[in-house]
Amino acid sequence: MSEVQRRAAKTVISREKMYQTILSPLVTEKATMLSETGQIVFRVPLEASKPEIKAAVEGLFGVTVLAVNTLVVKGKSKRFKGRPGQRSDWKKAMIRLEAGQSIDLTTGLA
Repeated sequence: MSEVQRRAAKTVISREKMYQTILSPLVTEKATMLSETGQIVFRVPLEASKPEIKAAVEGLFGVTVLAVNTLVVKGKSKRFKGRPGQRSDWKKAMIRLEAGQSIDLTTGLA
């Protein structure tokens, strides 16, 4: 299978898997500034891949995704009740939408 054919093959996932892939939107100062340029930031599971994330966003919100960038946020070392501990690692996905499209995070999913 050539690279062009591999890129053309769409990832198809179930509706249930879509809801499990997009855990929550991130609402921070940086994420708000990115939303002005057509980018949305979501929290996703560590095992989620870029094609799965793209298929989930397109399926749930009915928008066209141009790019998906992901990064793993490493958990901080903190103290819990005086004892050293470690926060869990988590994954962040930054989604770039096609020009003119947006996702309203204040409304619920259909």
